[in-house]
Amino acid sequence: MTGERHDAPAGLISQRDFATVAELLKRMAGIHLNPNKRAMVSGRLNKRLKATGQKTISAYCDALQGPDHTDEQDAFISALTTNMTRFNREAHHFTHLTESVLPALLETVRGGGRARLWSAGCSTGEEAYDLAFHVLRACPDAARLDIRILATDIDKSVLMTAQAGLYSVADLSHLTDKHAERFFDRRIAPVGMASICEAARELIAFRRLNLDSDWPFHGKFDVIMCRNVAIYFDDATQIRLWHRLTDRLQAGGALYIGHSEALPEAVTGRVRHEGAGVFRLAPVSSAARSLARQRTKTTEKADELER
Repeated sequence: MTGERHDAPAGLISQRDFATVAELLKRMAGIHLNPNKRAMVSGRLNKRLKATGQKTISAYCDALQGPDHTDEQDAFISALTTNMTRFNREAHHFTHLTESVLPALLETVRGGGRARLWSAGCSTGEEAYDLAFHVLRACPDAARLDIRILATDIDKSVLMTAQAGLYSVADLSHLTDKHAERFFDRRIAPVGMASICEAARELIAFRRLNLDSDWPFHGKFDVIMCRNVAIYFDDATQIRLWHRLTDRLQAGGALYIGHSEALPEAVTGRVRHEGAGVFRLAPVSSAARSLARQRTKTTEKADELER
C-alpha cells in the first residue's frame, strides 16, 4: 500500500485509502461503507492513528491485519460503527410485543416451557433492557422461569456499557414513568445516573457476535429484534441476514425490524406482516408446538450462550 493523498483535500483520506478501509470493515464486520462517509472515516481513524502512533492510514491498515493486533481490530470496528439507540425506540413494537406475543408466550413458560428473546445489534443495551422491562411487567417472577434474553453486538465497547447497566437520568426521559421508577435505582448510582435493577439484569446475557459470521448457537427464538442494523450492510448481506433470522424463529415467533428497513420479497413470503416493522412466522398446533419446544430444549441443554 501507499500513503498517497494527492486525490484528497486536507484532512480527508484518499479514495485509495478509503477503499482499503471499506474492504477491511466489510471483511471483519460485514458492514458496507458508503463513499459519502469519507469525512466521518477520516475523523475517526485519525484518532486511532494518534492512539497507535501510526503516521498514515495505509500504514495503520497494514498493521491492523497483523496476527497480533486483534485488540486494535476491535478498536477499528468500534471506531467505524454507528451506535444510535435509546430507550423505548419505536414504541409500537413493544405495544405489539405486550399485546400480541407475550400473553401466549408466558402461558407456555408458566406451563413448563421455555422462551427465548434476542436483541440482535443491541448497542449500549437499551433495547435488551426494554425487552426485560416488558417481560417483567407481564411476569414479575420471570427470573424463576425458563425465559431469557440474548443481547448481541459486534462492538465490545458498547457491550461493556450495556453490561454496566448505568445510564444518565436524561436517558430515562423516553421511558414511561412506570418503567423509569420501577426498573432503575438512582441511590446506588453516581450523581446524575441511574442503575438497572437486578431483576432485569438477571434475564439478559450480553455476548459479542458478528451477525455476518457463523452463529455459535443452535436454537430458535420466540422474539427477535434486529432494528436499524441491516441498513449498514450491502443488499446481498441484508438478504442473507433476513433469511438467517427468519430461519431462527419459532413457529409463531415475531421479528421486529427498523422503520427504515424492509424485508425482500424472497423473505416476506415466509412470514405474516402484522404492522410497521412487525412480522410473524405462522403458528402451529399446540401439540406440534410442544413437541418442537421439547426438541429445542433437548438440543440446547448444554448451549451456554443462550442460557
